[in-house]
Amino acid sequence: MEFYRNHVLVCGGGGCQSSGCHIIRDRLIDSIKKRGLESEIKVVVTGCMGPCSLGPMMIVYPEGIFYCGLKPENVDIIVEKHLYEGVPVKEYFYRDPYSDEPAAAIHEIPFFTRQMKIALRNVGLIDPLSIEEYIAFDGYFAFAKALTQHKPEDIIRLVKESGLRGRGGAGFPTGLKWEFTAKVQGRPKYVVCNADEGDPGAFMDRSIIEGDPHSLIEGMALCGYAIGANQGYVYIRAEYPMAVEHLQKAIEQARKYGLLGSDIFSSGFAFDLEIRVGAGAFVCGEETALLASLEGRRGEPRPKPPYPAQEGLWNQPTVINNVETYANLPSIILKGPKWFRSIGTERSPGTKVFALAGQAVNTGLVEVPMGTPLGDIIFDIGGGIIGKKNFKAAQTGGPSGGCIPAGGLNVPVDYESLREWGTIMGSGGLIVMDENTCMVDLAKFFLDFCQDESCGKCIPCRM
Repeated sequence: MEFYRNHVLVCGGGGCQSSGCHIIRDRLIDSIKKRGLESEIKVVVTGCMGPCSLGPMMIVYPEGIFYCGLKPENVDIIVEKHLYEGVPVKEYFYRDPYSDEPAAAIHEIPFFTRQMKIALRNVGLIDPLSIEEYIAFDGYFAFAKALTQHKPEDIIRLVKESGLRGRGGAGFPTGLKWEFTAKVQGRPKYVVCNADEGDPGAFMDRSIIEGDPHSLIEGMALCGYAIGANQGYVYIRAEYPMAVEHLQKAIEQARKYGLLGSDIFSSGFAFDLEIRVGAGAFVCGEETALLASLEGRRGEPRPKPPYPAQEGLWNQPTVINNVETYANLPSIILKGPKWFRSIGTERSPGTKVFALAGQAVNTGLVEVPMGTPLGDIIFDIGGGIIGKKNFKAAQTGGPSGGCIPAGGLNVPVDYESLREWGTIMGSGGLIVMDENTCMVDLAKFFLDFCQDESCGKCIPCRM
C-alpha cells in the first residue's frame, strides 16, 4: 500500500473538461515530477466538485485547500509554494462574492458548507474509474447487507419507510412503485434507469454517472433484488459520452469483482446491467416513450394504464427510476429509513440535487435538504446575483415548470410548496434570472423543447 502526504483532487466534471481541466492535470503531474514529489503526492481526477463557474479547480488534502479559476502557469506556483514549501497560495483562493475576502479551505466556503450530500456523496471526492475507491467509501456494502441479511420484501419495506420519492420530477413514492412491480406475477421483470436528462439547464444525472457510476449500479442492483429482476438497462443520452464511458467501465469492474453476474455474494441472486444510448429525443424522457425506444421502436408515449409496473419493457413488469433516485438507495439501506426521514420535510424527506444555472455567481451542482428556502440556495450557496443586480425570478421544473418571483425567496423547496407557487420540482433544473432577464426570451427558449404548442401546460403555452 502506498501512502502520500498530499492528495490533489482535480475536478474532471463536464464543466471543467470544457474549461481545460485536462491541461491543468497534465501540468500538475509534470510539475510534481520536476520537483521529484511523485512518491509523496497523488493526483486524482474526480467528477464534478460543484461550482462549475469557478473551474478549472482543485482541492489539496488533507488541509482541504481550494484553488479555482486556474491557468496552467498557476499550477507551477502552487506546486512550488504549497506542495514543496508548504505555504498555500492565496492568490488562487476562492473569494467571497460579498466581501471579496479570500477563503482557503472548503470548510470556510458557504457553497460547500451549506450543502448536505447523499446522492452526490462521492462525486468530486473519488476517482470515478476506480471501484476500489468506491468500495473504500462503503461502496457495495448496502448490496451485501441486502443479500445476506434481508429478504426482498424487507428492502421494499425499508424504502417505503424512508419516504424516498422519485427524483425524476413526478415525486412518486419509490417503495410503493417497487411494491407494485414485485406483486405482479409476470416474469421476467426488469429494472430500468432513465438517464435521458433533457430539461434545459439540467445536468444532475449526468454528473452522478460521470463522478460516481458505481452508486447507480448498486442502487439498480438493490432494486433488482427487491422486485425479483435479474436484468437492468440504463437508457442514457448520446450527448453524454463521458458518462457512458465511465458507466461502461464501472459495469466491467463490477462484473470482474463478482458484484454483477450470477450468484452474487454466494446468495444465489443474479443481476446484470446493459447500457442503451438514446438518439437525443426529448420525448424519450417520458417513461413509456423511453421503453418504446429501448425496444427498438419509435419513442412515442402511450396511454396509461397499464403502467410500466404492470406492463413495461417487452410487456413485462418494470421499475423505472432516474439516476438520482437510485443513487440515494445505498445510503438508505446502510443507515436506515429513520436517518433518511430525519432530513428534509415530513412529506418530502431527504435531499435534492439541483443544477444551479443562469445569473447566480456560483453556478453548478448543489445538493440540499428538501425544504431549504429558495433564497438560501440562490444567495448563500449560489453567492447571489452576478454584478450584485436584483433578483427577478427563478425557473424550476423545465418546460413544464414555472417561475417563482422575488416575493418567493422564502418558499421551501419541496414538492408541495413549489406546487402552491404554480411550478414543480422537475428533475432539478434551477435557472436564476436577474432584473434584466426578458421573460419572453425565456419562453422562446423553452419553446424548442415543447412537444405540443397548444398543450396549455408548459411555459410557452401559458404565456
